[in-house]
Amino acid sequence: MLVTAWAILTLLVLTNGLYVAAEFGAVGVRRSRVRRLAEDGHILARWLLPYIEHPDALVRYLSASQIGITLSSLTVGAYAEARFGAPLDAALQQWLDLQPAAARSLGGVIILLGLTAGQLVVGELVPKSLALRHPTETALFTVVPMRWSLALFRPFAAVLNTTTRLVLRAFGVGLSGHRHIHSPEELELLIAESRDGGLLEPDEHHRLHRALQLGLRTARDLMVPLSRVTMLQVDTPWTEVVRLISTTPFSRIPVYRDAPNRIVGTLRVKDFIAHYAAEGATPIARLVRPIAGVREDLAADRVVALLRERRAHQAVVVDASGVALGLVTIQDVLNELLQGT
Repeated sequence: MLVTAWAILTLLVLTNGLYVAAEFGAVGVRRSRVRRLAEDGHILARWLLPYIEHPDALVRYLSASQIGITLSSLTVGAYAEARFGAPLDAALQQWLDLQPAAARSLGGVIILLGLTAGQLVVGELVPKSLALRHPTETALFTVVPMRWSLALFRPFAAVLNTTTRLVLRAFGVGLSGHRHIHSPEELELLIAESRDGGLLEPDEHHRLHRALQLGLRTARDLMVPLSRVTMLQVDTPWTEVVRLISTTPFSRIPVYRDAPNRIVGTLRVKDFIAHYAAEGATPIARLVRPIAGVREDLAADRVVALLRERRAHQAVVVDASGVALGLVTIQDVLNELLQGT
């Protein structure tokens, strides 16, 4: 009978560990990898994918695991006290010659310490470590019992989730879904681990690292100062424009009015040549196209997004008062990414 009791207690602790592993596996697994496995016909990946692709489904999945952890933990304590409490009290009375009340108190402390140690190691730390180290394998391994648990705990999970929303709403907080998000520091660690594991070449690692750091750079950091930019005044004579275009390698030339820091647009060499071929000489003011403007403190990755949104190749960098400071192009951003490779 004692062997059976220990077997049941061990099973309960392992059940707690299974729910812990399921929770951390579901949070840590990469959706892209599970999706690829599902597309390849992996049945467990097909079962898991709906729960990790949608935030609400993931909340229900994690709620079921939390209910399982709580119930198994309470069951472990209750079973251990009921099955081992009386025999341990009797043994303590006999071995240490204690009064029944003292033996009962000491026995309760021994059971509590033993269960706490076992639960922490076998039911918490070990499954958590395994899930964090092998999230995909863990999530797939636990998806079958979790599907059963989701069906079994569905009414309790609905009540708990509703109660949670009401409590959070009372404090003015919304219930956000669980998402697979990594901070820049965590992404850098993942990239470094991929490099150390041989999945990334050194130059690939370098480019990814610089891409992550791009958000720390500003438009002013990447711009070319106006003093180094080839420019045209809006009323530059036609012959002077022809001379400049014939000697410059650039396909777009900023155009300013009165002073270089008052840029009004850009002249595309292709437009100039096409217009000259069709109509001959004409003031370049008619050919100037608008140019995007960005603040000097705008993050470099936002500069890229803005240029892509406006389908622009370059932008003028301005200070708080709107005075032009320099020019930034897509090429400048690429140079920043590829620097040193």
